[in-house]
Amino acid sequence: MKRKQSIEQVRWDLALRYRLIETVAWWEGRLTTGHLMQSFGISRQQASKDINTYINEHASKNLTYDKKIKGYVPSKAFKPLFIDDSASAYLHLLYQNNARAPHIEGLALAYAHTKVLEVPDRSIKAEILRPLLKACRDHLRLDIDYVSLNSPDPEGRTIAPHTLVYTGMRWHVRAYCEKNREYRDFVLSRLRGVPDVRDDETENGIDGDDVWNTEVAVIIKPDERLTLAQKAIIQTDFGMVDGQLEIPSRQALVKYVLQRYQIDPKNLDPKPEAQQIVAGNLKELKPWLYD
Repeated sequence: MKRKQSIEQVRWDLALRYRLIETVAWWEGRLTTGHLMQSFGISRQQASKDINTYINEHASKNLTYDKKIKGYVPSKAFKPLFIDDSASAYLHLLYQNNARAPHIEGLALAYAHTKVLEVPDRSIKAEILRPLLKACRDHLRLDIDYVSLNSPDPEGRTIAPHTLVYTGMRWHVRAYCEKNREYRDFVLSRLRGVPDVRDDETENGIDGDDVWNTEVAVIIKPDERLTLAQKAIIQTDFGMVDGQLEIPSRQALVKYVLQRYQIDPKNLDPKPEAQQIVAGNLKELKPWLYD
């Protein structure tokens, strides 16, 4: 008898297919070999084999074949192993494949009923990203030319990067700046030329970045000017518990969390229906916001 594999032992390419199997079956209620064929460019025979392997080796009670719809449906005992059962897994799949959808004829995912609002494409060149990743990985110093709104002309800096961060709109790198003698954020699209990696390790690594290493919670609450009924709606919209949403963060990322939730600490919208949410612990967060 063949021994079942643990989830950790599954090859990464198979794990991706199993994630698609679970995501489509759970959220659309019908899985066919076509989903795998069109998403991964594999044959019908291979797609069928993948579904059977998923069932036989990992989740014998998750899927049932329905002859009427010629596809697999989730059983009442369905329990996902490769994804969580939140809508984010399915919506993320839609988002990832949104650009490909017009070119994949007949793909059964619900692309026709979704629209993704794309952010501007701030493409980062490989020759910029590679030295940044090397410096982060090997704790090295890096010479860069950088522009900012205060200094539009390229200015030479020596930095020691430790973490790349995506804020939802753009990428930046968290790094120690030797000119300013402090840890700062450098927007990748504002780097000019190709960064030059130095051979010597930095003495200013991630361990010295206290603002990065110190965790803080961002508390989101409904605007107090709303009625009780309106607050109840907002609480449901954001999945609040006991009237608030607690978002774990780092001191260095507080300003970006508020930006993602479209909260401007300096400007309260005169209409509470437009404002909707506010930072409930703004006084605590102020030290890490923009001046």
